[in-house]
Amino acid sequence: MVADHDIFDRRLLTSRRNRAAPNAAGHQFLLEQVADDIVTRLGVLNRKFPVALNLGAHHGLLGRRLRKVPGVEMVIDADPAARLLAQCEGPCVQADEEFLPFADRSLDLVVSGLALHLTNDLPGTLVQIRRALKPDGLLLAAALGGGTLRELRHALLVAEEEGERGVSPRVAPFADIQSLGALLQRARFALPVADSETVTVTYPDALALMHELRAMGASNMLRGRRRTPTRRATLLRAVACYREIFALPNGRVPATFEVITLTAWAPTDNDHRRVAPAARSPAGMPR
Repeated sequence: MVADHDIFDRRLLTSRRNRAAPNAAGHQFLLEQVADDIVTRLGVLNRKFPVALNLGAHHGLLGRRLRKVPGVEMVIDADPAARLLAQCEGPCVQADEEFLPFADRSLDLVVSGLALHLTNDLPGTLVQIRRALKPDGLLLAAALGGGTLRELRHALLVAEEEGERGVSPRVAPFADIQSLGALLQRARFALPVADSETVTVTYPDALALMHELRAMGASNMLRGRRRTPTRRATLLRAVACYREIFALPNGRVPATFEVITLTAWAPTDNDHRRVAPAARSPAGMPR
């Protein structure tokens, strides 16, 4: 997730999200939790945000909830996937998270739900956000962290080691909380804070998890992925390995999502202390 690493096939990612757009609302459980948390954090701040940007808007869930927050006035939804953006309400801009079409010091608030972890140049994106924010403007973003889908990563690794000629990357190498906090400092934000929550979801089996990831438009979009179809035997071995190692007493299997929330302010000449939105408590989401 650094500037000189082209890890993600961003064109493929946009294509898959466009394809998943018609059923996006049926697979928004994680985005719902993130949206609720962002709205709660904003609710403790007694201030106005005349112009807010929802960056990586998906199908507009977070944007719709932001418009109900006292003090948040105009909300602009921005996303590179046109079919997702068509489901948003209010002002919309089709834009890639890595190339922001906003003037310096034009925004009071930037929020982002589950989008920044899929940028190739996250440091550059954070710098662009900081420049687009007015002095004392707020960034509040939720991204997936390094613990995400650790069970699936392990099961696929074991299956490929046993049945393929070498292994290929299948689960994105998301950054850890320390790295993300350091990137906020590197981008010259003031009062950067990063906190983490582990969300655990259960599925009947690993195939059900894979199907949901595909329905979310979040299946493998790594540039280094294997370009040939996965052999059936390898896939079945991964499903079996997942169950053998991680199955719960009730027979279902867990999937871990680490959600890292970033809070930071654009620098200002005023030397007053700001109150950062409170960190949340760890929670699970059994399904």
